[in-house]
Amino acid sequence: MFDFLSDIDFVKISTIALKIVLVLLVYLIVSPIGKKLIQRSLYKAGNNQKLTEARAKTLEKLMISIYSYVLGFILIATIFGLLDINLAPLIAGAGIIGLAIGFGAQGLVSDVVTGFFLLLEKQVEVDEYVTAGGMNGVVEEIGLRTTKIRSFDGTLNFVPNRHISTVSNHSRGNMRALVDIGIAYDENIDEAMQVLQNVCDEFAQNDERFKDGPNVLGVQSLGSSDVVLRVLGQTENMQQWAVERDLRKRMKEAFDEAGIEIPFPHQVYIEKKES
Repeated sequence: MFDFLSDIDFVKISTIALKIVLVLLVYLIVSPIGKKLIQRSLYKAGNNQKLTEARAKTLEKLMISIYSYVLGFILIATIFGLLDINLAPLIAGAGIIGLAIGFGAQGLVSDVVTGFFLLLEKQVEVDEYVTAGGMNGVVEEIGLRTTKIRSFDGTLNFVPNRHISTVSNHSRGNMRALVDIGIAYDENIDEAMQVLQNVCDEFAQNDERFKDGPNVLGVQSLGSSDVVLRVLGQTENMQQWAVERDLRKRMKEAFDEAGIEIPFPHQVYIEKKES
């Protein structure tokens, strides 16, 4: 019943299995070591070439990605060799299959080409706030095929590079902090503007996040129940939202101290008494 087992060379199978296990162990050891070497090399190169931290992180993630692909290919080729599988027919077959599905692979080629130019032209870097491929957030990784963008709600978006036709980089240079605040029509506009300018002067003197201003621009619009005043300043990159929050808080406190009303919805009830 089990005569076919006699034809199996258990020694040979055991030897091959042992070699495959050793290859996998070598892979598990070499993989993290190579990644550490890449990180250290880029750290040294970044100091010597004066690369920005964002550029160094971008190149690090890209090189680690390429290293992982190459190491994985070597692992597969080595295992095939141990199993005495001839790769030549597989490569030839892959060529024929590749020709057949070539049109379907155009998207992959487009991803790689677009990713290459994103890196070459330094359009985006890791840790920058961008709008690309319909996604808005902070770049976590730029690969040859996809770009990872982390939205502010925590969602990690994998954007194929071919979908990135336009890039809006919000992390190059100073950013704008803009705050509009309304006052009642009965209030003195000049007095309110002076109160706001005093607040702006405090921030300009004490808040290092501001690179220019802030200053009161004047009346921005006339609303249905308020006169809207606008304050504008230039801040450090990625600090504009925090600065705007702090400005609103201090402006509200200053108006309360000066007795200036910020209008809010009122409901008036009229009660008629029957005679």
